[in-house]
Amino acid sequence: MDAYRRALAKAACKVARLRHGEDGQGTTEYAILVGVLVVIAIIAITVFRPKLQELWDAIADGINSL
Repeated sequence: MDAYRRALAKAACKVARLRHGEDGQGTTEYAILVGVLVVIAIIAITVFRPKLQELWDAIADGINSL
């Protein structure tokens, strides 16, 4: 009877580990990181928009003068 209880407890532990696995955690962290980087990029583009526009115009003028 004692061996049966140990086997049952061992099986219950394995099932609990499977149910509480952390396989999706990496994907969630990656998604959060990508979201934060997108927000930072949007803020940077908004703040530096006039300088970026000047740079874009200079590049366009240089290409058009060829």
